[in-house]
Amino acid sequence: MACTSGSSESRLYTFSQESKDHLRKFRLGTSRAKDPQAVICISADMIDKHTLEIKQDEDKTVYTKLEEIADDLPDHSPRFVLLSYPLTLSSGRLSVPYVLLYYLPVTCNAELRMLYAGAKELMRNTAEVGKVIEIDSADDLEELPAKLGAA
Repeated sequence: MACTSGSSESRLYTFSQESKDHLRKFRLGTSRAKDPQAVICISADMIDKHTLEIKQDEDKTVYTKLEEIADDLPDHSPRFVLLSYPLTLSSGRLSVPYVLLYYLPVTCNAELRMLYAGAKELMRNTAEVGKVIEIDSADDLEELPAKLGAA
């Protein structure tokens, strides 16, 4: 277990090199996309409760519609979702925000809440996202364009 100086819980968690490589490849590959691009990154079984290593999910589905993401989010388990979302701002300028959706349903048990809360900042930093948006239901995805500043 890699533990560096500092008391932050996120320092307890580590990413496998494969996971880091996948996060970087996804970020670089979506920066010029014309359509939304999203991946559901980490399911609960991808965080090893003993070593606290965060591993890459084998499912590398890339979503292009918010509705598809909503369909695949579980009712009782948190998820981290990386999203690159091209949009036109009210000024008419094109923007492609790269965000981390922190999906934490209200029905999630306390152990999973703590597991994900402890890994959130490390996920944010490793994925190099500009913003973290917390949602507690798949329905919240409908409000996402407005939260990102779409015209």
